[in-house]
Amino acid sequence: MTKFEERFEEWMQGQIANKDVNPRRRERLELGLGHGTIEFLRTIWFPAVRHFDHLHAEWEVRDFHNGYRYIDLAYTPGDAKGAIEIQGYGPHARDLDVRRFKDLCWRHSLMALDGWTFLPIAYPSIKEETSRCQQLILSFIGLFVAANTTPNMGYLEAETLRYARRLLRPFTPTDLASHLCVSNRHANRILNHLVQLDALDVASGNLRYRAFRLRTD
Repeated sequence: MTKFEERFEEWMQGQIANKDVNPRRRERLELGLGHGTIEFLRTIWFPAVRHFDHLHAEWEVRDFHNGYRYIDLAYTPGDAKGAIEIQGYGPHARDLDVRRFKDLCWRHSLMALDGWTFLPIAYPSIKEETSRCQQLILSFIGLFVAANTTPNMGYLEAETLRYARRLLRPFTPTDLASHLCVSNRHANRILNHLVQLDALDVASGNLRYRAFRLRTD
């Protein structure tokens, strides 16, 4: 059993056994997650995040007709409300009729009004744009939580990691200097220290680093 399979099984069993889970959601969990959701967790979420904290499968929400709908994956650290849905090309694009299309738009609109931040992930992107999706997830998490810090990090270094999480691209020392309102020299010192701590990767440059990005492996 791989590390992912071990942690995934613990996570799923923990949700099923949770006394606060109602029978409707428990039944869906016991049936198992869809192929797309499992591939997303295996290929994107777990390699990038390395845990399933605050993540809930088949999360139940009420709709405006007083019925029930289910989010593929809800991310809820504290009072945050993040919704991740895996969009298969067939049911969500090619085969979508007008009625289902309108219903999907209503659903997303009402969730937004209820405070949800919605993140749709195309299944083909999981297979074809893996690294890009991993960076997207780290940026999504960065909307809700501060980046992990260690005793070796000061305030500006912690803020640098938060900044890196929000970006979907590499950034330069000049970018960071502008964000932190510090000199380029100071920004370079911060970035080099975070590289030494394995918190950032060098995106370009050998002897002289020119761009940086959040570490995802």
